[in-house]
Amino acid sequence: MTQKPQTHRFSTVILVFSLLLFWSCGKEQEESSAEKPASTAETPATGDATAYRAAAVQNGATIFGKVTFKGKWSPSTISVTKDQEVCGKSKKIPALLVSEDEEVQDAVVYITDIKQGKKIEQQKVTLDQKACEYHPHVLAFPAGSTVEIKNPDGILHNIHSYSEKNDPFNMAQPKFKKTLTVTIEKPEIIPVKCDVHAWMSGWFFVAESPYFSVTDNEGSFKLADVPPGEYMLEAWHEKLGKQSRKIKVGSNETTELKFEFSSVVN
Repeated sequence: MTQKPQTHRFSTVILVFSLLLFWSCGKEQEESSAEKPASTAETPATGDATAYRAAAVQNGATIFGKVTFKGKWSPSTISVTKDQEVCGKSKKIPALLVSEDEEVQDAVVYITDIKQGKKIEQQKVTLDQKACEYHPHVLAFPAGSTVEIKNPDGILHNIHSYSEKNDPFNMAQPKFKKTLTVTIEKPEIIPVKCDVHAWMSGWFFVAESPYFSVTDNEGSFKLADVPPGEYMLEAWHEKLGKQSRKIKVGSNETTELKFEFSSVVN
């Protein structure tokens, strides 16, 4: 009978000590967590440390030039057998257009290895299906942009993309559907075709950075506000393939560069 109170007091002491120990450990854990910085504080939003970043460009350089073709080339013409009242009776295949001065239209010149520079502006660009042809034949825009696909022809078109990194689409566009829109999220070169009119073909050049340019009918391109540094430039064309050039540009420098193709590879 005399030992029960002692046992009770001993149990009480053990309980109080345990509660104090638990509180102390919890306090230390909270303080440790508060002192430790968040591991994702400096992680890019994309989660990719090598992704292109926007940064202020001071004393940017300009790169300009031409793309030419030295080989012999005569564009093919095909007969149109469907919807002639809208499409016409024949079409010149636009896969390779070369001027009398050997200048190549619809080549894309871009910087392949630039990590930061002027801000990427997602755009709303237009692909027009006029007279059963894609205008422009090569449509270039930054990743994340929206493409408005127009059908002013008043007949059925069906635009079909053959993308690998982006979700492909295959959409009928009857005459009452004047516009369709798609958003292309990832950099990629995408062929597009019309399943109704087999000769209709074009390309989406989805760029990773804002440093790209499609050559005009004189084969000319221009890249502006390029941060001073050393880069790899590439010229891509659907029939001529690719060429690369290493270039170094300085502050406020203007540099001319020429890409010369001599054979058809595709």
